[in-house]
Amino acid sequence: MDKLLSALVAVALSTAVVAGHHSFAAEYNANDQVTLVGTITKVEWTNPHTWFFVDVKDPQGQVVNWAIEGGAPTVLYREGWKPTSLKVGDQVTVTIALAKDKSKKQGNAYLVKLPDGRCVFAGSSGPGGAATDNCTPGRR
Repeated sequence: MDKLLSALVAVALSTAVVAGHHSFAAEYNANDQVTLVGTITKVEWTNPHTWFFVDVKDPQGQVVNWAIEGGAPTVLYREGWKPTSLKVGDQVTVTIALAKDKSKKQGNAYLVKLPDGRCVFAGSSGPGGAATDNCTPGRR
């Protein structure tokens, strides 16, 4: 009976973890990329994906907060990131694949130009991705 209960608990826990993870193709459009320039408002260095939030001025001059998904912390470490690479108030340039749901100001990051000037891969799980020259400032 204890083995059955342990097996059921293991299955329930593994299902919860799988349900919490999503596919790139379900959320984002790899063919719809933009480069944003803005100011970091929040950083979440967590598994399975990092998140950072950026205030960006839209064409009308209104500030819009974007939610940007990055790779897992272990992927970012391999790309030269540290948990302190982005801090609230930092200015960044980021190339993202936009969310399919256009009501969300959300994207999956390909490249980020860090405050120290380095252009780094952001651990995107999406296909393709932007060329490194896309770290040149652009606006959305």
